[in-house]
Amino acid sequence: MSETEGPLYVGVDWSGGSWVAVAFDPSGFDHAAVFEEVGDLWVRYEEVAERVLVDLPIGLVEEGEEGRRCDELAREVLGPMGRTVVTPPVREATRKRRYPAAQRVNERKAGRGITERAFAMSDAIAAVDELLRNVPEAHAAFAESNPEVCFRAFAGEPLEHSKAYAAGYAERMRTLAQYDRDAPPAVQAAAASTEGHEVAVADVLDAMALAYTAAPGDGTLRTLPADPPTDAKGLPMGITYRADAPLDSE
Repeated sequence: MSETEGPLYVGVDWSGGSWVAVAFDPSGFDHAAVFEEVGDLWVRYEEVAERVLVDLPIGLVEEGEEGRRCDELAREVLGPMGRTVVTPPVREATRKRRYPAAQRVNERKAGRGITERAFAMSDAIAAVDELLRNVPEAHAAFAESNPEVCFRAFAGEPLEHSKAYAAGYAERMRTLAQYDRDAPPAVQAAAASTEGHEVAVADVLDAMALAYTAAPGDGTLRTLPADPPTDAKGLPMGITYRADAPLDSE
Protein backbone atom coordinates (compact mmCIF):
# COMPACT_ATOMS: atom_id res chain seq x y z
CA MET A 1 0.00 0.00 0.00
CA SER A 2 1.17 3.53 -0.77
CA GLU A 3 2.91 5.53 1.93
CA THR A 4 1.50 8.78 0.52
CA GLU A 5 1.20 11.41 3.24
CA GLY A 6 -1.62 13.19 1.43
CA PRO A 7 -3.70 14.71 0.31
CA LEU A 8 -5.68 11.74 -0.96
CA TYR A 9 -9.06 11.71 -2.65
CA VAL A 10 -10.90 8.48 -1.95
CA GLY A 11 -13.85 6.77 -3.58
CA VAL A 12 -15.50 4.04 -1.50
CA ASP A 13 -17.89 1.37 -2.73
CA TRP A 14 -19.65 -0.79 -0.17
CA SER A 15 -19.80 -4.31 -1.56
CA GLY A 16 -21.93 -6.67 0.49
CA GLY A 17 -19.70 -6.71 3.55
CA SER A 18 -16.48 -5.17 2.21
CA TRP A 19 -15.48 -1.57 1.63
CA VAL A 20 -13.56 -1.09 -1.61
CA ALA A 21 -11.48 2.09 -1.58
CA VAL A 22 -9.72 3.67 -4.55
CA ALA A 23 -7.38 6.54 -3.68
CA PHE A 24 -6.00 9.27 -5.92
CA ASP A 25 -3.30 11.76 -5.08
CA PRO A 26 -3.10 15.09 -6.96
CA SER A 27 -1.23 13.42 -9.84
CA GLY A 28 -3.58 10.48 -10.36
CA PHE A 29 -4.25 6.93 -9.20
CA ASP A 30 -2.36 6.04 -6.03
CA HIS A 31 -3.71 2.72 -4.74
CA ALA A 32 -6.76 0.61 -3.93
CA ALA A 33 -7.55 -1.37 -0.81
CA VAL A 34 -10.32 -3.45 0.73
CA PHE A 35 -11.51 -3.01 4.33
CA GLU A 36 -13.84 -5.09 6.48
CA GLU A 37 -15.24 -2.14 8.43
CA VAL A 38 -15.71 1.53 7.66
CA GLY A 39 -13.94 2.30 10.94
CA ASP A 40 -10.82 0.52 9.64
CA LEU A 41 -11.06 2.55 6.44
CA TRP A 42 -11.25 5.79 8.40
CA VAL A 43 -8.24 4.86 10.54
CA ARG A 44 -6.26 4.32 7.33
CA TYR A 45 -7.22 7.65 5.75
CA GLU A 46 -8.05 10.02 8.60
CA GLU A 47 -4.66 11.77 8.47
CA VAL A 48 -4.37 11.98 4.67
CA ALA A 49 -7.84 12.15 3.12
CA GLU A 50 -8.92 15.49 1.69
CA ARG A 51 -12.24 14.04 0.56
CA VAL A 52 -13.95 10.65 0.87
CA LEU A 53 -16.96 9.91 -1.34
CA VAL A 54 -19.03 6.89 -0.35
CA ASP A 55 -21.85 5.25 -2.30
CA LEU A 56 -24.22 5.07 0.66
CA PRO A 57 -26.91 7.46 1.88
CA ILE A 58 -25.63 10.13 4.26
CA GLY A 59 -28.35 12.16 5.90
CA LEU A 60 -31.42 10.14 6.83
CA VAL A 61 -35.10 10.83 7.25
CA GLU A 62 -36.40 10.35 10.80
CA GLU A 63 -40.10 10.15 9.93
CA GLY A 64 -42.70 11.40 7.48
CA GLU A 65 -43.84 10.35 4.03
CA GLU A 66 -41.56 12.77 2.20
CA GLY A 67 -38.35 11.11 1.06
CA ARG A 68 -34.97 12.60 0.24
CA ARG A 69 -34.99 15.11 -2.62
CA CYS A 70 -31.52 13.96 -3.74
CA ASP A 71 -32.86 10.46 -4.50
CA GLU A 72 -35.71 11.89 -6.57
CA LEU A 73 -33.34 14.08 -8.56
CA ALA A 74 -30.91 11.21 -9.11
CA ARG A 75 -33.69 9.08 -10.61
CA GLU A 76 -34.67 11.95 -12.88
CA VAL A 77 -31.19 12.54 -14.30
CA LEU A 78 -30.26 8.86 -14.68
CA GLY A 79 -32.93 7.88 -17.16
CA PRO A 80 -32.99 4.06 -17.52
CA MET A 81 -30.53 3.69 -14.63
CA GLY A 82 -32.82 5.60 -12.27
CA ARG A 83 -34.21 2.30 -11.04
CA THR A 84 -30.88 1.63 -9.31
CA VAL A 85 -31.40 4.45 -6.79
CA VAL A 86 -32.44 2.99 -3.44
CA THR A 87 -34.72 4.81 -1.01
CA PRO A 88 -32.95 4.36 2.34
CA PRO A 89 -34.80 3.31 5.48
CA VAL A 90 -35.55 5.88 8.15
CA ARG A 91 -32.76 6.19 10.72
CA GLU A 92 -34.36 3.96 13.37
CA ALA A 93 -35.03 1.20 10.82
CA THR A 94 -31.35 1.02 9.85
CA ARG A 95 -30.63 -0.21 13.38
CA LYS A 96 -32.97 -3.21 13.16
CA ARG A 97 -31.34 -6.59 12.67
CA ARG A 98 -34.29 -8.37 11.07
CA TYR A 99 -36.18 -7.40 7.94
CA PRO A 100 -39.71 -7.68 9.41
CA ALA A 101 -38.76 -5.40 12.30
CA ALA A 102 -37.22 -2.86 9.94
CA GLN A 103 -40.36 -2.99 7.80
CA ARG A 104 -42.60 -2.30 10.77
CA VAL A 105 -40.52 0.65 11.92
CA ASN A 106 -40.40 2.18 8.45
CA GLU A 107 -44.14 1.75 7.95
CA ARG A 108 -44.84 3.35 11.32
CA LYS A 109 -42.41 6.23 10.84
CA ALA A 110 -42.74 6.92 7.11
CA GLY A 111 -45.89 5.19 5.95
CA ARG A 112 -44.03 2.90 3.58
CA GLY A 113 -42.05 -0.32 3.65
CA ILE A 114 -38.48 -0.86 2.53
CA THR A 115 -37.05 -3.10 -0.17
CA GLU A 116 -34.85 -6.07 0.66
CA ARG A 117 -32.00 -4.29 -1.12
CA ALA A 118 -32.41 -1.25 1.13
CA PHE A 119 -32.49 -3.47 4.21
CA ALA A 120 -29.33 -5.27 3.05
CA MET A 121 -27.58 -1.89 3.06
CA SER A 122 -28.83 -0.93 6.52
CA ASP A 123 -25.85 -2.06 8.56
CA ALA A 124 -23.47 -0.17 6.30
CA ILE A 125 -25.69 2.93 6.29
CA ALA A 126 -25.87 2.85 10.09
CA ALA A 127 -22.10 2.38 10.38
CA VAL A 128 -21.40 5.48 8.29
CA ASP A 129 -24.11 7.39 10.14
CA GLU A 130 -22.55 6.56 13.52
CA LEU A 131 -19.04 7.44 12.31
CA LEU A 132 -20.05 10.83 10.97
CA ARG A 133 -22.16 11.72 14.00
CA ASN A 134 -19.39 10.82 16.46
CA VAL A 135 -16.21 11.87 14.65
CA PRO A 136 -16.17 15.52 13.53
CA GLU A 137 -13.15 14.96 11.28
CA ALA A 138 -14.97 12.19 9.42
CA HIS A 139 -18.05 14.39 9.15
CA ALA A 140 -15.91 17.03 7.45
CA ALA A 141 -14.22 14.60 5.04
CA PHE A 142 -17.05 12.27 4.00
CA ALA A 143 -19.75 13.03 1.45
CA GLU A 144 -22.39 10.93 -0.24
CA SER A 145 -22.14 10.11 -3.91
CA ASN A 146 -23.66 7.66 -6.37
CA PRO A 147 -21.56 5.87 -9.01
CA GLU A 148 -24.34 5.96 -11.58
CA VAL A 149 -24.71 9.72 -11.14
CA CYS A 150 -20.92 10.10 -11.47
CA PHE A 151 -20.85 8.05 -14.68
CA ARG A 152 -23.83 10.01 -15.98
CA ALA A 153 -22.00 13.28 -15.32
CA PHE A 154 -18.80 12.10 -16.98
CA ALA A 155 -20.64 10.69 -20.01
CA GLY A 156 -22.74 13.80 -20.55
CA GLU A 157 -25.85 11.68 -21.10
CA PRO A 158 -27.70 8.82 -19.39
CA LEU A 159 -26.09 5.39 -19.69
CA GLU A 160 -28.08 2.66 -21.40
CA HIS A 161 -26.81 -0.62 -19.94
CA SER A 162 -26.70 -2.14 -16.47
CA LYS A 163 -23.29 -2.55 -14.88
CA ALA A 164 -24.18 -6.21 -14.33
CA TYR A 165 -23.68 -6.95 -18.03
CA ALA A 166 -20.72 -6.85 -20.39
CA ALA A 167 -22.24 -3.98 -22.38
CA GLY A 168 -22.54 -1.97 -19.17
CA TYR A 169 -18.91 -2.70 -18.27
CA ALA A 170 -17.80 -1.54 -21.72
CA GLU A 171 -19.96 1.57 -21.49
CA ARG A 172 -18.49 2.56 -18.12
CA MET A 173 -14.91 1.80 -19.13
CA ARG A 174 -15.37 3.91 -22.24
CA THR A 175 -16.78 6.73 -20.13
CA LEU A 176 -13.82 6.69 -17.72
CA ALA A 177 -11.31 6.48 -20.60
CA GLN A 178 -12.88 9.52 -22.24
CA TYR A 179 -12.55 11.41 -18.97
CA ASP A 180 -8.95 10.26 -18.39
CA ARG A 181 -6.85 8.29 -20.87
CA ASP A 182 -5.01 6.68 -17.95
CA ALA A 183 -8.22 5.19 -16.56
CA PRO A 184 -7.93 1.68 -18.12
CA PRO A 185 -4.55 0.82 -16.51
CA ALA A 186 -5.74 2.44 -13.26
CA VAL A 187 -8.82 0.21 -13.22
CA GLN A 188 -6.61 -2.82 -13.89
CA ALA A 189 -4.25 -1.86 -11.05
CA ALA A 190 -7.16 -1.29 -8.67
CA ALA A 191 -8.70 -4.65 -9.57
CA ALA A 192 -5.37 -6.41 -9.00
CA SER A 193 -5.19 -4.83 -5.53
CA THR A 194 -8.37 -6.66 -4.47
CA GLU A 195 -6.73 -10.09 -4.79
CA GLY A 196 -7.73 -12.27 -1.87
CA HIS A 197 -11.12 -10.59 -1.54
CA GLU A 198 -14.38 -11.42 -3.27
CA VAL A 199 -14.86 -8.09 -5.01
CA ALA A 200 -16.83 -7.76 -8.24
CA VAL A 201 -15.44 -5.88 -11.22
CA ALA A 202 -18.46 -3.57 -11.11
CA ASP A 203 -17.58 -2.56 -7.54
CA VAL A 204 -14.05 -1.59 -8.60
CA LEU A 205 -15.50 0.51 -11.43
CA ASP A 206 -17.90 2.19 -9.01
CA ALA A 207 -15.13 3.03 -6.54
CA MET A 208 -13.02 4.34 -9.42
CA ALA A 209 -15.83 6.65 -10.60
CA LEU A 210 -16.20 8.00 -7.05
CA ALA A 211 -12.44 8.55 -6.77
CA TYR A 212 -12.31 10.44 -10.07
CA THR A 213 -15.19 12.57 -8.80
CA ALA A 214 -13.45 13.26 -5.49
CA ALA A 215 -10.10 14.16 -7.05
CA PRO A 216 -9.35 17.53 -8.65
CA GLY A 217 -10.15 17.38 -12.34
CA ASP A 218 -12.24 18.72 -15.17
CA GLY A 219 -15.60 20.12 -14.18
CA THR A 220 -16.89 21.47 -10.90
CA LEU A 221 -17.82 19.50 -7.81
CA ARG A 222 -21.61 19.77 -7.51
CA THR A 223 -24.49 18.17 -5.61
CA LEU A 224 -28.04 17.03 -6.20
CA PRO A 225 -29.74 19.23 -5.10
CA ALA A 226 -27.45 22.24 -5.48
CA ASP A 227 -28.10 23.35 -1.88
CA PRO A 228 -28.60 20.12 0.09
CA PRO A 229 -30.80 20.24 3.19
CA THR A 230 -29.54 18.67 6.40
CA ASP A 231 -31.22 15.96 8.41
CA ALA A 232 -32.15 16.10 12.09
CA LYS A 233 -28.55 15.26 13.06
CA GLY A 234 -27.00 17.93 10.86
CA LEU A 235 -25.86 15.61 8.05
CA PRO A 236 -26.35 16.85 4.47
CA MET A 237 -28.73 15.01 2.16
CA GLY A 238 -27.03 15.54 -1.19
CA ILE A 239 -25.39 13.42 -3.89
CA THR A 240 -21.98 14.67 -5.07
CA TYR A 241 -20.86 14.59 -8.71
CA ARG A 242 -18.42 16.45 -10.99
CA ALA A 243 -19.58 18.20 -14.15
CA ASP A 244 -19.19 21.41 -16.15
CA ALA A 245 -22.89 22.21 -15.75
CA PRO A 246 -25.58 21.09 -13.29
CA LEU A 247 -27.38 17.86 -14.18
CA ASP A 248 -30.71 19.11 -12.86
CA SER A 249 -32.66 22.29 -13.48
CA GLU A 250 -32.87 23.38 -9.82
